[in-house]
Amino acid sequence: MLLATDLDGTFLGGKTADKFRLYRLIREEKGILLVFVTGRGMESVLPLLDDSIIPNPDFIICDVGATILNGRTLEAIQPIQSQIEKKWPGTLVIRKKLRKINGIEFQKVPQQRRCSFYFDENTDIGQIKDLVSEFDCDVLQSANHYLDILPGGVNKGSTLKQLVKMISPDEDQILVAGDTLNDLAMYKTGYKGVVVGGAEDSLTEATKNITQVFHAGLPGAGGILESLHHFPEFEKWYTQQEKMELYPHSGATQMVMLYHRLPYETIEINGRMQHVPPRSPNGIIPTLLGFFNTGRTGAWIAWEETQGKKNPVLKDIYIDEEKYPNLIASRISLTKKDVDVFYKSFSKEAFWPILFSFIDKARFNYSHWEHYCKINKLFAEKAAAEADVNAIVWIHEYNLWMVPAYLRQLRPDVKIGFFHHTSFPPADIFNIIPWRREIMGSLLQCNYIGFHIPRYVENFVDVVRSHTPVKILSQENCAGRYLTYSCALGVDLMSTEIETASGKVKLGANPVGINISYIKEIYKRQKTQEAIKEMAFQTKGKKIILSVERLDYVKGPLEKLRAFSQFLHDYPEFHGKVELINICTPPAQGMKIYERIQTELEQEVGKINGKYSNMNWRPIRFFMRSIPFEEVIVYYALADVCWITPLRDGLNLVAKEYIAVQGQKETPDGALIISEFAGVSVELPYAILTNPYDAKGLKESLLQALIMDKNDCTLRMKRLYEIISHYDVERWSKDFMEVLEGL
Repeated sequence: MLLATDLDGTFLGGKTADKFRLYRLIREEKGILLVFVTGRGMESVLPLLDDSIIPNPDFIICDVGATILNGRTLEAIQPIQSQIEKKWPGTLVIRKKLRKINGIEFQKVPQQRRCSFYFDENTDIGQIKDLVSEFDCDVLQSANHYLDILPGGVNKGSTLKQLVKMISPDEDQILVAGDTLNDLAMYKTGYKGVVVGGAEDSLTEATKNITQVFHAGLPGAGGILESLHHFPEFEKWYTQQEKMELYPHSGATQMVMLYHRLPYETIEINGRMQHVPPRSPNGIIPTLLGFFNTGRTGAWIAWEETQGKKNPVLKDIYIDEEKYPNLIASRISLTKKDVDVFYKSFSKEAFWPILFSFIDKARFNYSHWEHYCKINKLFAEKAAAEADVNAIVWIHEYNLWMVPAYLRQLRPDVKIGFFHHTSFPPADIFNIIPWRREIMGSLLQCNYIGFHIPRYVENFVDVVRSHTPVKILSQENCAGRYLTYSCALGVDLMSTEIETASGKVKLGANPVGINISYIKEIYKRQKTQEAIKEMAFQTKGKKIILSVERLDYVKGPLEKLRAFSQFLHDYPEFHGKVELINICTPPAQGMKIYERIQTELEQEVGKINGKYSNMNWRPIRFFMRSIPFEEVIVYYALADVCWITPLRDGLNLVAKEYIAVQGQKETPDGALIISEFAGVSVELPYAILTNPYDAKGLKESLLQALIMDKNDCTLRMKRLYEIISHYDVERWSKDFMEVLEGL
C-alpha cells in the first residue's frame, strides 16, 4: 500500500488517539509506503522527521508539488526534480512581475520553485493569472487566503503521478488523503482518495462526484483510518491496526519502586490483620502497581511503622502472590517518632511550603534535616540491595530527594528515574532551602526526572543554573499538548536534556492521568445510577457547584468560600437557586499545621450559612470527612459546575475525575473552573481558568460557568474528555517508563 497524505489537517490532524493508531500501523507494519504531500517547504518538514511519534516518510513531496525528496536521505528524486526546476522562472522574477498587484503579501516561509502569497478580497486573481502566464506558471488558491505560483503543470497530483510511474507500485493499492483545495490535484490522479472530516467545503464540493473518493466523517488521521475500512483493498490494514495494542509494554527489566507508602493497606478482618488494595482508585499506587501486571520482577520499597523504640528488621513479603507473583514488598522499619519527624513535621513544614511558594510558613530544623537524610539513606541502601544489575529504579516524590545521591554511590549501574509529584517552584523560592545544593546535587545523579508540566521542568533548570554551569542539550515545543502564552503556568519551550559537571540528565513533563475505565465501570453500576437519580430529585431546581479538595492551605479553601460569599451578596437572584457542595478531606492525624485552617474554614461556612440560609435553602453543604469514591462520582455526575481553585497545586486530579464522569453522560453539560496555578490548567484548554488571588475574578468565573450556554458546555466537556481519556493514567506511567527503558 502507498499512502500519499497532506500533513496539516490530515496526517497531523484529528484526535490524538487516531493519530497514534495510524502512526503505529505505518511504523510497525511492513508493506506500507508513506509519502508526505504538503504545501510546506522542506525546512518546515524537517522537524517532523525528528519526531519519534510520527513515522518517517519514504518520500516527501513538498512546496505544493515543486520539491520531491527521498524521505530517508533527503536527496532530490531525479530526474523529476530537474524537470520541475527547468520550468521555474525564479522567485525574484515572479515577485517583480507581481509587485504592483493590490491585496497580496509575500509569505515569508521556506519555499522553493514556487512563490506563495496571502491575498484578500481586493486581489484580482485573473490579473495575476494573466501576468504569470508569460512564464507558463499556474496559480493555485486555497482557504480563500493563500495563493501559490507554481511551474506550469506542477502540483501535488502531477508530482505524485511521476513518483508512482518511477517506483511502479500497484495503482490499486494507492490512497491519497487531504483536507484543502490545494490537495484537489491528488484526487484527479485516478487513485483512491479520502477527504477527511472537517475538510474545506470547496474541496468537498470539488470531489463529490469523483467515484474513487471517500468522504470521511472523522477528521485527520481518523478519516484516513476510516477510509481503510471503507475500501475493500485496504481492509486488511484496518483490521491489523485494530489488533495492535496502542502502547505495548516495552520490556521486562527488573524495576525497584521507591515510595513512602506500601501498595496496600493493613486492616483487621475477623481478628486477623490482612492486606487490602488502596481505597483510592486514582491514587498513584494502583498505577505504579500496573507495571507488574505482566509478571515483571520487582521490589516495592516503603516504610512500615513498627512499635517500640528500636527498628526491627522486616522480611520481604509478597504483596499479592497470585496477582503479582514476582513482586515483593521490601520494607523499611520506622518508629512512630521516625515517621512524625521525617514526614509529618520536616517534610510538611520545611519542604511543602517551599514547593508551593508559601515561604512564610516554612520552618527549617537542622536536626530534622539530618534525620531526613538518614531515612533517605536507608531507602537507598535497601534499593541497592534489591536491584539486579542494570535495574530500573523509580523514585517517587520529594520525600526521597536525597536517595539518588546515596544510591548512585552504591550502584552506579542502575538507571534512576525520579518523578516529582508536587509542583516545583521558581529558583528564587526553591533556593530559600538551606540544603538546596545537596538536594540539587542529588537530583542531578538521576538519568531522568519527570514533572507534571513544562513550567516545573523549566523551574528546575533555573535552579540548576543558579548553582552550576548548565548546557541545554535539547528542547521541545510545548504547544502541541500544553497551553503556552495563554495561562499563568504556560511556557513555549521545555528543556528535555541538560548537561552539568555531574553528567547528562533527561527531563520531561508527564502529568498524571486517571483510570477512566474504572470510573466508567462505577458510573454504570445500577447502584450509582439510582443514587444519581435520587440526588437529582433532591436538588431539583438548583444548580450544584461542587468543590472537592484535601484540607490544605495551598488549596485556597478560605479564598474560595469568601468569593462565594461575595457572589451571593452581589447576585441575590441566585439565592435559592445554587448550592455549593464542599467536600474537604481531612489530613492524616497529627498534622498540626492544618488545625488552624480547619477552624477558620468551619467558621466561614457557618458565617455564610447563617447569613443566607432559610427554611428551604442552605447555600453550602460542607463535609469535613473522607467520602467513598463511589459517592463522589455521584456528586461529579450531578454537579453543574466543578469549582477547583487552589492557590497552588502540582496537578489536580479532581478536575480530571469530574471530566471523566461528565464524559460518561449522554449529554455532558457541566462546566469546569480551574485555577491557573494548578498544574492541570495547562492541559485543559476548554476549562474556565481563574486566578484564585483575584477575588473579583474568582467570583466572576463562577458567574460565567453558571450562565454559560448548555451547548457550549457540552462542546467544551467533550473536548476535555477527549484529552483526559487519551492521556490517562496508563499513558502517564508508560511514557515515563519508555524514557527510562530507552536510556
